[in-house]
Amino acid sequence: MPELLFPLDSSKPFTDQRVIGHNRYHPDIPPAVRVRPGSTFRMHCREWFDGAIKNDDSAEDIRDAPMSKVHALSGPVGVEGAEPGDLLIVDVLDVGPLPQEDSGPLAGQGWGYTGIFAKSNGGSFLVDRFPDAYKAVWDFHGEVATSRHVPGVSFTGITHPGLMATAPSPDMLARWNRREGDLIATDPDRLPPLALPPEPRDAVLGSLSGSEFDRVAAEAARTAPPRENGGNQDIKNLTRGTRVFYPVFVSGANFSVGDLHFSQGDGEITFCGGIEMSGYIDLHLDLIKGGMETYGVGGNAVFMPGKTPPQYSEWLAFSGISVTEDGQQRYLDSQLAYQRACLNAIDYLTRFGYSPEQAYLLLGAAPIEGRFSSVVDIPNACATVYLPTAIFDFDVRPAKSGPVRIDPGIGAPRAAGT
Repeated sequence: MPELLFPLDSSKPFTDQRVIGHNRYHPDIPPAVRVRPGSTFRMHCREWFDGAIKNDDSAEDIRDAPMSKVHALSGPVGVEGAEPGDLLIVDVLDVGPLPQEDSGPLAGQGWGYTGIFAKSNGGSFLVDRFPDAYKAVWDFHGEVATSRHVPGVSFTGITHPGLMATAPSPDMLARWNRREGDLIATDPDRLPPLALPPEPRDAVLGSLSGSEFDRVAAEAARTAPPRENGGNQDIKNLTRGTRVFYPVFVSGANFSVGDLHFSQGDGEITFCGGIEMSGYIDLHLDLIKGGMETYGVGGNAVFMPGKTPPQYSEWLAFSGISVTEDGQQRYLDSQLAYQRACLNAIDYLTRFGYSPEQAYLLLGAAPIEGRFSSVVDIPNACATVYLPTAIFDFDVRPAKSGPVRIDPGIGAPRAAGT
């Protein structure tokens, strides 16, 4: 096992750990640990809400999830010799949940969860159809996930970090805050909000304290969206074997990782759409000096996906076009087309006995493939959702005999009052 550089005690909150991570971006958050180029090491990662979500049959914890606390990130990792303009090479050697059978403070949970977030607390990709909070808890059996809340399915996880990032420069941070603030100002009372401004409440900033903590907390960017530094991209294919090239914007790069997922469908469409978990990740870091200029990588990370995804070969695919549910035509709106493809898949699965919420949670957690299939044929973009048929315990394909009705079990827990 590689050297463990960032240990976490699962029985303690994020702020009570021996090494404190962070949940905001700012160039002045100091490194928690330092490594040399060419180093290999292991990091533990907390579930993104720092243990606020429970293994139970209520979705009240999803409804009341403390958005100001996310994401609980391990790091920053300072890399000796890294300077602005370099590319940081990040190899994902291994990633997974901590084994449940381990005893002591580092014991694994053996489970994770998927949540549909309420419109009043973050919302989701399909928030107009699903404005309330729901939850599914998934049990891990080796590499396979099952859920008492979504019966009749089991699938191999495509385990990956939802978030990896370098730190922004002062100028980049200012640009983020300015452009996102301008967007918020166009509709400041919108639910869900258009963006998340700096929020000092619940900020975790590593070893900073006193007046310096207060200054940084007032300026630091939230970690919810992906940006030029990588961040919360939620790319399900960043599995073991992945190599990512991140732009470096500050001395030391200050790399961080977190938001581990046992599995996820393309788009993480329920907002908390992957199977969120605590776990470990083994990394190898190196540098390409001056790589941003050499390869023209200045705006966003470039990556080579891992070669070990689940090997599903048969799919049932659903398409959608850029026309709203009430029949309004939109011009080449690929996002709307993907929403309609997802809704078509959900409506189809309800014919087999699932509730719409169970079907939605399944699409967020299972390794579905999402594609923009046509973006040039005016006025309709076409998007598609590929659902692997092998994950079902029954035949989900259309047949002359009609759909097989399954027992939906206890269903997906819904939170009252959302």
